[in-house]
Amino acid sequence: MTRPTSPWQVTGDRERQRELKRDAVIRAAARAFRERGYHNTSLDDIAAVLHVTKPTLYYYVSNKEQMLFECFREGLGRVASACGEARGTKTSGRARLLAVVRGYVEAITSDFGWCMVRAEDQDLSPAMSARIKELKSEIDQEIRGLVRLGIADGSIGRCDPKMAAFALAGALNWIAHWYRDNASLSANEIAERFVELFVNGLAPRPSGLSGKSP
Repeated sequence: MTRPTSPWQVTGDRERQRELKRDAVIRAAARAFRERGYHNTSLDDIAAVLHVTKPTLYYYVSNKEQMLFECFREGLGRVASACGEARGTKTSGRARLLAVVRGYVEAITSDFGWCMVRAEDQDLSPAMSARIKELKSEIDQEIRGLVRLGIADGSIGRCDPKMAAFALAGALNWIAHWYRDNASLSANEIAERFVELFVNGLAPRPSGLSGKSP
């Protein structure tokens, strides 16, 4: 049986239908923002992609600003979920941090990556912008905490947790500037390359070595 090409063709539980349709609206918005930019994308553009009318969109979101907010929240939520999963494990700080790196890369290379990094907070209302800043701060604190945990358990060499978190997030966020769906490396392969890099970079050094080149 051929699968429906649109969630508007799905039948079944009403609440589930609404959830699928709303997800489709947010995902279509994320893709359009990535391709055209936020300011160059209209609600008509998004409605056309979904083969629905613009008034239909208002049933799921109140305006374009809310679409951007939901794109931000979906992408950051994926990173937060990776942090939560890592927090619930009994592994070393470094192992947990690397699990977060994988989840972070998956989020950045998803449809929502562009919005997470390249969209501007100032395009949101003060309340929405404050919530996004709060989510970003929570993720930053999670990463710092994992670095501290790794230092404490000996799986990460001594470093400044704040600077390490900034450097790591900055490197991961930059993926959104160059990643394309047709890239030679898959999202999982990119994650593994970053994991390998940070394993080598954060591995404890033998005592007595400064880490400086001779």
